[in-house]
Amino acid sequence: MAQDAVDDIVDAAIENNEVVLFMKGTPAAPQCGFSERAIRLISDYRPDVHTVDVLQSTDEFRAALERHSGWETTPQAFVDGSFVGGSDILAELADRGDLADELNADGVDTTADDAALDADIDAPF
Repeated sequence: MAQDAVDDIVDAAIENNEVVLFMKGTPAAPQCGFSERAIRLISDYRPDVHTVDVLQSTDEFRAALERHSGWETTPQAFVDGSFVGGSDILAELADRGDLADELNADGVDTTADDAALDADIDAPF
């Protein structure tokens, strides 16, 4: 695939989607562990993530993504046009409890899970 075509794909994906993940493979069939981890983490909070399979033209996608993020490795997640990071950064955000906010996951209500946990703890045996 020509570099101009890949640049257009990357630009359009970032501009036209609130959350986009550039990954190796697809959500149903990730082609590396890092991509699998990234899509799993994002999907926990956002079922509407747009994905782009960079294996279509790996070298061209590396160049196009580096222009946007300064990184040439994948996966790469963008939210509202801004680079968030790869699977390690997504995991760190999740561990800190910040991933839902970073992904603008307004529909995620973690208080219900906390209430259920509290109910389980207080329940008599």
